[in-house]
Parts: sequence; structure tokens; C-alpha cells
Amino acid sequence: MVTQLPASPTVGLHYPSSDGQPMADNTKQFRWIVVIQQNLEWLFADQETVFVAGDLLWYPVEGDPKKRMAPDVMVAFGRPKGESPGATLCERGSYQQWLEDNIPPQVVFEILSPGNRVTKMVEKLRFYERYGVEEYYIYDPDGIELTALTRSGEELVVITPADGWVSPRLGIRFDLSGAELQLYRPDEQPFLSYVEIAQRAEQEQQRADQAEQRANQAEQQATQARQRAEQAEQRAEQLAERLRAMGIDPNE
Repeated sequence: MVTQLPASPTVGLHYPSSDGQPMADNTKQFRWIVVIQQNLEWLFADQETVFVAGDLLWYPVEGDPKKRMAPDVMVAFGRPKGESPGATLCERGSYQQWLEDNIPPQVVFEILSPGNRVTKMVEKLRFYERYGVEEYYIYDPDGIELTALTRSGEELVVITPADGWVSPRLGIRFDLSGAELQLYRPDEQPFLSYVEIAQRAEQEQQRADQAEQRANQAEQQATQARQRAEQAEQRAEQLAERLRAMGIDPNE
């Protein structure tokens, strides 16, 4: 007699890659999400075990697809950028923590919009507290207000003041002294928008092209100078030959 073992409760469970919610409620919120995510991606581009994502569903508990959250931006240290162990795709459709050495995202960002409700933000705070987030940043681009929280034991506690705060994990600095939040890399270079990055890249390319043109012009001038010197030497040699033919020593 063969005894059939009960199926694992996790077999056949589906972990959706989308919660059906828009990434952002307006262009301002979307711009901030992209700026933060892209600049952090750029900051850690040469570190293969720092994973940065925007609006990616995070499932902290295997077997419970209802427990999930999609931070506007999240950073997971100790995880590869591309394929996760056990994944069948080269890019993550979601962050399933049990496939990620059970490492939770250590840093998350939320960008507020007029549609955010207090109850939803409290729910997110409790979720991040419970599942291991170390740093939690909430930015309101309309009110230009930043709330920075870091882990203390089992809780995320507010850092006061947030202006001038330097993230222990990311090394970036938050500056609220201007017309809007400005973030600075550890080398004090500001976070840039995609347009600003593209403009700087274009300017750098233009400067490189101009430098190449100047180098080419200098090479052409040097070539022309050599050619003139060779022509002058040839004329001198021809003159010397004529003088010798006339019985005159060109050296006298």
C-alpha cells in the first residue's frame, strides 16, 4: 500500500508581479521615483550585490502571497542585480524574500501623492517594521517635507531633523534648504534627473568631440610643418646640385 503525502501548502501558489495599482498618481510623484531609483542604480552600478528596484512587489513570507508591499524604491544589499537564485527569469518579476537568502530590502522610499491616506501609510510603516527594513524615507514633494526613520530594535523611529541626515546604508545626504529636496551622493555630487544626466552626457560628448577636433587640427598642422620642412630641404638640395654643376661649392 502506497501512502500519498499531503501536498505542500505552497505548491501552486501564485505571486503576482503586479498589484494592479499605478506606479504613481501624478507626474511629480513619478519624477521623484525615477530620480531616486535611477540615481541609486547609478551610485551602486559597480557593486554587483546591491539590488535597486522601483515599484517592485516584495513578498516577505513564503506561502502567503497576500502579504506584500510595493515600495516606490527599495534597495537590498547582499543581493545580485539580475537573476535571483531559484528564479527562472533573468529579471525579477517580484522580490520573493525566501529566494533571496531571506534578506529583506534594507532601505525603502515612499513618495507621497494627494491620494495617499494616513491609514495606508501607517499600514506601510507597520509592514516595514515587521519585515526588517532598516531605513525608511517618506518624501512629500508638495509640502517639501521629509520623514526619515531608522531601525531601533523592533521599531522604526523618526530622525529629527531630517535635513542634513546622511543615510547609514546608502551614504547619501538629504538637503531641505532649497526649493525642494536635494539628495547628494557620498562624493557630494547631486542626484540628477534623466534629462540632466542626458544633457551632461551630451556636453561631455561635445567636449570630447571638440578635444578630438583640436588634436586632429594639431596633428594636421604638425604634418603640414613637416611637409614644408621637407620641401625646403628638397629645394636646398636642388639648389646645391645646381651650384655644384656650375662648379661652385655650395658650402662656401
